[in-house]
Amino acid sequence: MIDSQWRVHKFGGSSLADAACFRRVASILLADRGAPLAVVVSAMGGMTDALLGLVDEAERSAEQIAPGLEALTARYRATVGELLPDPAAARLVLEPFETDLGDISDILHAVALVRAAAPRSRDLVAGYGELWSSRLLAAYLDEQLGRAGPSRPVGWLDARQLIVVEHGEMGPAVCWQASEANARRLLDPQGDGITVVTGFIAADTDGLPTTLGRNGSDFSASIVAALLRASQITIWTDVDGVLSADPNRVPEAAVIRELSYNEAMELAYFGAKVLHPQTMSPAVRHGIPIWIRNSFNPAARGSRIGPDGDSAELIKGVTSIEDIALVNLEGAGMIGVPGTADRLFGALREAGISVVLISQASSEHSICFAVPAHHAAEVETVVRRAFAAELEQGQVQSVELQPDCAIIAVVGDNMAGTPGIAARFFGTLGSAGINVRAIAQGSSERNISAVIDRADATRALRAAHSGFYLSAKTISVGLVGPGHVGSVLLEQLAAQAPLLRAESNLDIRVRAIASSSRMLLAERAIDLRNWQAAFLEQGEPLDWQRFVAHVNADHLPHAAILDCSASEKVSGRYLDWFRQGIHVVTPNKKAHSGALEYYDALHRERREHGVHFLYETTVGAALPIIETLRDLRQTGDHIHSIEGIFSGTLAYLFNVFDGSRPFSEIVREARDSGYTEPDPRDDLSGMDVARKVIILAREMGMRLELADIEIESLVPETLAGESVDGFLASLADYDEAMRHRWREAAEAGRVLRYVGRLSEQGGASVRLEALPQDHPFARMNLTDNIVRFVSGRYSDNPLVVQGPGAGPAVTAAGVFADLLRLAVYLGANR
Repeated sequence: MIDSQWRVHKFGGSSLADAACFRRVASILLADRGAPLAVVVSAMGGMTDALLGLVDEAERSAEQIAPGLEALTARYRATVGELLPDPAAARLVLEPFETDLGDISDILHAVALVRAAAPRSRDLVAGYGELWSSRLLAAYLDEQLGRAGPSRPVGWLDARQLIVVEHGEMGPAVCWQASEANARRLLDPQGDGITVVTGFIAADTDGLPTTLGRNGSDFSASIVAALLRASQITIWTDVDGVLSADPNRVPEAAVIRELSYNEAMELAYFGAKVLHPQTMSPAVRHGIPIWIRNSFNPAARGSRIGPDGDSAELIKGVTSIEDIALVNLEGAGMIGVPGTADRLFGALREAGISVVLISQASSEHSICFAVPAHHAAEVETVVRRAFAAELEQGQVQSVELQPDCAIIAVVGDNMAGTPGIAARFFGTLGSAGINVRAIAQGSSERNISAVIDRADATRALRAAHSGFYLSAKTISVGLVGPGHVGSVLLEQLAAQAPLLRAESNLDIRVRAIASSSRMLLAERAIDLRNWQAAFLEQGEPLDWQRFVAHVNADHLPHAAILDCSASEKVSGRYLDWFRQGIHVVTPNKKAHSGALEYYDALHRERREHGVHFLYETTVGAALPIIETLRDLRQTGDHIHSIEGIFSGTLAYLFNVFDGSRPFSEIVREARDSGYTEPDPRDDLSGMDVARKVIILAREMGMRLELADIEIESLVPETLAGESVDGFLASLADYDEAMRHRWREAAEAGRVLRYVGRLSEQGGASVRLEALPQDHPFARMNLTDNIVRFVSGRYSDNPLVVQGPGAGPAVTAAGVFADLLRLAVYLGANR
């Protein structure tokens, strides 16, 4: 061990794209004090590709060598000039650069002569990018430290003098004895100095330059850390850490705080942008933790990869491999025959074909495996050749090839020994309508993989991620009808959202708002504090198909539509929403009071598709009227009759109307205050009350249609066809008739109330009645609803529910309560 206090940093690619990036890297390093640092550096972004591009050009012609080198020179000189304005400091970096350019030119012209580049020539040219970036960073750090006062020593080390490797079938293998001897000779563990080390390049056992291949600089950092027995490695990238899924395909992907080495290697194997498994092996060997952090956001904590993931999460990530072909070898002659798998995979090995996944039934009747798609045709030929005799004799019936497949995998150490993980995984895929073609799981239970159609890959990633990584407490919400009730509901949601997240971990995301003609969509959530302005400025013409598809996003576990309209056209869409698995919460009475055939279809489809339909606010706004009726029936009580004042609007009108003011004036005032429907005739006609009576009748199990109810309308027949404004203007012509009815009731010691009645015998009516002044319905507050249930348990003393039954605030609160009830049904706590 050289010094366990060493810390290793690795920068490269986008982290070193230009002068600004170098400054950012330097600030990160200069802030890390108290221990010696080894800083492994890749080439500047795009430099290695440019160098290899010159090799390719040289294989075709020598003409592009000089222009290509000039472009590299211009970029490097410009960066040096920005970072090192002192000519003397710049000269120390540029002189070896000029020498390197001469060497590269000689190599490229030699390649151009023979029209072919040997692997060693490619390696030599490709490694210059790391030499240039590391020299420049070391010089810049030294210059910055010199300005700051007492110098912190900065050194530069060519990794070809440090790391010795030997190439084999599995890539470069580190010669640890030779490399450790070099480390003891070259690295000084004293103080808090900074040593900048070239990444990607190394030397072979003959002392000749070579490279470490794919992810070479990450591998370099891991090797350097192992040689130093460092306390940690930090790989600086352009993301905040290891993500739970590809954020380009799964918008809800989140940073994973802790991973074990095994979890990281599983995720990396299946295509996640973590570290290549081979690059981690030196760190794993010595138990050195690896941090993945963002050089563009150094304040972010990042992800820690270590011996123990140290997390309660069941899974850490969902990832996929695409461009996969699935091959199935099947035959009765394979059952119980030893060596079949050996022959199969031996033949594939000899052909140099890597197998990604294997699945075999316990009957041994078939072996299924996945290979990269570009090997598909060759695989079929190899397998048919290996089993030619068995195919001819019928012992092997078929070799089937299924192209255009993908593998999706969920990874997590904590899956081991936890029942139900596989069921949950395949259940989420099934719910998303995704067919699974093959399954594989190792005995470690750390990974469950499924082969699916490639076209379903993104949908599968989103479904699996939402099923595991998001809780059941995340609901994608679309609101229809941002009018009186809808707008107040949005205000209530905005006010309560932080509390719901903090106390119940409930994430209600309003992602879409629709009026009758426009809609507003947001990828994550609409800012409810400013939704009106966004709706006006960013809204677009309403497209129901897009609206519904957006709400029912497959990367979120649940979708609900809040229908705050009074539109029959909107309620006519419920069946389609149910069939797509969307829950509905609504105060809209049209669906439940419409044709019985449609009512029956609604409840049949919601049951069949496992969705919830909450409509408490269709009767009595936020009062628990439907819930009370349902509880009575489900606990075995027998309902004899229901009667009540079901309209807060009409309750208000006849509480206020005392003969001193015109009835038409009170109606207009109620409409302006939001106590009536947008068209007051919906209330005055008695149809609103009739719909509520129908809803309650059907909840009782009665098969009534609207035509079965005796309805007294308060709308004069001559005004039924007028516009809303025309109706309000002409209603004054009928004020005297209403004043006369009030006078008759008052003279008899009675009050006017609009009452709905429902009897188990089948009778149902809604009408304006004159009730005694001591009747319970006579003693009410302005907009109260009052409902009396007469049942087997509540016969002598009827059960009464009373309270405000109209107004945007209470109705919105009732819809909100139904939404929270839905969240509880879906697994949230209250």
